[in-house]
Amino acid sequence: MPLVPQLTEKLQRHPKRVVFSEGADPRSLQAARQWVTRRMGAPILLGDRAEIKAAAVRLDINLQGMRLIDPTRSEELERFAARLLEIRRDKGMTLEEARLAVRDANTFATLMLEAAQADALVAGATVSASGALRPLFQIIPRLDQVQTVSSLMILDFDEKKVGSGGSIFLADCGVIPDPTAEQLCDIAISTAMIARHLTNETPRVAMLSYATHSPSNQPTLVKVRQATALARAKAAAAKLEMEIDGEIQVDAALDPLTAETKKVSGPVAGRANVLVFPDLNSGNIAFKLVQLLAGANAFGQILTGLSKPAAEISRGSSAHDVFGAAAVVGCQAIDRRLLYGTPLRE
Repeated sequence: MPLVPQLTEKLQRHPKRVVFSEGADPRSLQAARQWVTRRMGAPILLGDRAEIKAAAVRLDINLQGMRLIDPTRSEELERFAARLLEIRRDKGMTLEEARLAVRDANTFATLMLEAAQADALVAGATVSASGALRPLFQIIPRLDQVQTVSSLMILDFDEKKVGSGGSIFLADCGVIPDPTAEQLCDIAISTAMIARHLTNETPRVAMLSYATHSPSNQPTLVKVRQATALARAKAAAAKLEMEIDGEIQVDAALDPLTAETKKVSGPVAGRANVLVFPDLNSGNIAFKLVQLLAGANAFGQILTGLSKPAAEISRGSSAHDVFGAAAVVGCQAIDRRLLYGTPLRE
């Protein structure tokens, strides 16, 4: 079964509140309607209430079961401004600047997430990536285990048997242009943790490069090699169940026959479900190429390394993409003990 239907079933058992910061956008409205129809929880739509209602009429979408909030008229404005000032005072923010900032839907949505008034957040449908990401980076704390905030994309194939039942987690595809070995280590750990949470499988992490276990000391190979060693050590120290191999080529990571031909062995060889790219160029190009040419479903960007679940979607996303991203971050908000309650499935 593809990933999103599996996540839908989990959310039907454990409903969550997802805030869509661009509530009048047709794709957000359509995704929110699916959320209600499938009984996955309560969607929260931000924006001018009249605009949201007018858009819903044009699309023939029933708003019942959805919560509409206009950030510019909310009773939470002063409280959120005070909280933002508390968080950003050491950066020189004034109260007036905080009051102005919280009227922005992305900032307001992030403060809702921080205050546990929403369980997960979806933003980016109509704004640049920086506009959606900035409030998240400024307001939401990082996870204890990582120092780096990055992102992942999920490629989901209906029939192709790769990764975890046809799902592959790719990182970083949207945040850090040229990560250091230490940052690649964090990217690997945080991506693997999300993959495990969503699939209940042992993450099999491939630290990708243009060569496999090469004797060369070319700098980009050395970086991936160092990142692999750091990630293994960090996972072992934190007692995180995951397998990590690198540097390794993508064909040896995904195809068992190629791995055997290239004499690559181990639990990751030919069976990787997490792909960590050496830089943003390769990661972003790879997922878009596969999405367009192979017809894979793509969900993300899912932010990793943050203590709250959030997605920064592309302005080119479809309603299906938005719904899928919402399902991912919604499931991230479900306590793992409620999701499985059993030992990790190998």
